[in-house]
Parts: sequence; structure tokens; C-alpha cells
Amino acid sequence: MFKWIDIPPVWLAGALALAWVQKTHYSYGLTFGPVVADLLGGLLVGGGLVLIALAFYEMRRHHTTIVPHLEASTLVTSGIYKRSRNPIYLGDSLILTGMILYWDSVLALPLIPVFFWVIERRFIFPEEERLRRKFLAQFARYAQQTRRWV
Repeated sequence: MFKWIDIPPVWLAGALALAWVQKTHYSYGLTFGPVVADLLGGLLVGGGLVLIALAFYEMRRHHTTIVPHLEASTLVTSGIYKRSRNPIYLGDSLILTGMILYWDSVLALPLIPVFFWVIERRFIFPEEERLRRKFLAQFARYAQQTRRWV
């Protein structure tokens, strides 16, 4: 049961909830500036959604799972995965950053590196270890050619 709750969208929702609470109850009058923050926040959220959609499309095209705790049937290295080994997590991070900007949650900015850290430790490192064991040299080449984030 915990395995199905311990997934990146739940961690993203938790970070977004914390940012919203900070914005709603503890803003202390701090602001990024309305126009710039709204525009940049919207662009980041939109970019994150596009990255996630492209990654989902590529995973489905190769008939492999998007669930982090399950074993992949195929190593996907095409499409958006040529640019980033973790476009879904990168998209999640862009969404979090964009919403923090949009909501003017200045004090929630430390959530971004914390989110990166949690995602790497809970999901990326174990996933890469499973891929390394299953796909051996193919994954080693891919990891050498493609950066983890950008």
C-alpha cells in the first residue's frame, strides 16, 4: 500500500500544499513582483506540463511503465529522453517552482532544493540502479551521453 502512496506526484502535491499554506497564512508581505512572477510562473508550469506529456508519450510508445517502483521493460532513450534522463521529475520541479512564483510564496523557495533532494534519493537513485542492473552497458552508455536533469 505504501508503495502506491510513495510516488512523485504525491510528493509534488505535498510540496505544493506547503507552498500554498505559506502563501495563504505566512506571507509576511514578501513578494516577487506581480507581473514578472505570474508570467515566469505560468511559463514554468506550462513547460513542466509539456515535459511530462512528452515523457509519458515516449514511455507509452515503448510500452514500458511510468511507475517508479516497477521494473522497466525497455530502456527509453529517444524523444525527450535524449535530452534528460528524468524529464518527468524535471517537469515536476518546474511545476513546483512555477507555482511558488505564481503564488508569491517567497518563503517556500527552499522547498525546491528539498524536493530535488527527496526525488533523487527516493526515486532517481533506485531507478537508475535497477536500470543499471537490467540494461548493463546500454544504460552505462546512455548515462554517459545524457545528463540526469538537463
